[in-house]
Amino acid sequence: MTAPSGVAQGAGNVAPAGQAERSPFARTTELLASYQPAKPLITLSLGEPQHPVPDFVGPVLASHIAEFGRYPLARGIEPFRRAAASWLSTRFHLPRAIDPEREILVLNGSREGLFFAAISAARYAGARKGKPAILMPNPFYPAYGAGARAAGCEQIYLPTTLANGFLPDLDTLDDATLARTVAIFIASPANPQGSVASRDYFLRLKKLADRFGFMILSDECYSEIYTRDAPGSALECAGPDFTNVVAFQSLSKRSNLPGMRVGFAAGDARFLDQFHELRNVAAPQVPVPLQHVAVAAYSDEAHVEENRRLYRIKFDLADQILGNRYGYRRPAGGFCVWLDVSSRGGDEAATVKLYRDAGVRVIPGSYLARPQDDGSNPGAGYIRLALVSDGESTAEALHRLVETLD
Repeated sequence: MTAPSGVAQGAGNVAPAGQAERSPFARTTELLASYQPAKPLITLSLGEPQHPVPDFVGPVLASHIAEFGRYPLARGIEPFRRAAASWLSTRFHLPRAIDPEREILVLNGSREGLFFAAISAARYAGARKGKPAILMPNPFYPAYGAGARAAGCEQIYLPTTLANGFLPDLDTLDDATLARTVAIFIASPANPQGSVASRDYFLRLKKLADRFGFMILSDECYSEIYTRDAPGSALECAGPDFTNVVAFQSLSKRSNLPGMRVGFAAGDARFLDQFHELRNVAAPQVPVPLQHVAVAAYSDEAHVEENRRLYRIKFDLADQILGNRYGYRRPAGGFCVWLDVSSRGGDEAATVKLYRDAGVRVIPGSYLARPQDDGSNPGAGYIRLALVSDGESTAEALHRLVETLD
């Protein structure tokens, strides 16, 4: 369980200012700016769900429209907290029921929660043995890096590759690194590869968090998008008090509501108390009518199953059209496809070719990751596709991709 140095094997040091926070979508726009697509554009670069908004959204908003005239409480309205806690206890095999009074906080989408949680974790952990560090998978969601930088912590990137099942390899972490760690971000299902952490993986991570006193910040916003087995939660392995574990959820993917910006954090009550104090003075609050929509969303599974059915159809298409090309594997969770185009000129070249010649917009994998100390980039040579469009558009895009890259 040890490495010969004080950082994770292959881990990176602090990235150049601004690099860890820069939007991969802005970089992709710059890459493609001088080209025009030869065919009508199909966008697979942005993970923005395109399935229908649930029918109940409009009526619930209309019935609570007057509550836009109220300042929302940072902790969230009681009906929301009860609905979120009830959904967690029904969906996952938790050690005990979540307490809606102390173990749930509403969020303005999971992104701002993940960002502010890094700052809270640095304060919560107290003095470390060396420069405080936050660990994160590489590739990673940019909010992780932005939060770590805002917290004044070193960002340590843990490469997630085919060789380690696209999850951070816990065996590469040495005691010196863990002793100065204030938090680790873990995404399951992972973005972009769709890998899912097992119960054993979460248990191993929990033991490390308890031994060294750092927080597990578990990004689970894709947990409801799967085509076979339902992913688990870090909370299932967190013990009776959920100590050192907080899970983050969102309605963006689960309920096709990316523009509504409602999610929650759940877990360690002591950490959430401090998290609440920071968010109460610094974070955007969630409008009360939107919380009522969320109550309806977390009380209904029919629209979620329909959502999964539509994604299942598109992954069936990907299975048929892509086959075993580009290292394609049907992901265990999420709606992204992670394709190896290293033999097609690399990720930037393939992105340009697909946009210019096929009218298919994807995102280079290297833009979703950062270089390790040895100069390697775990996302280099890959492209990410988000299967968020309708089935017909998805099939057309996949056919164009194969015709263009083969």
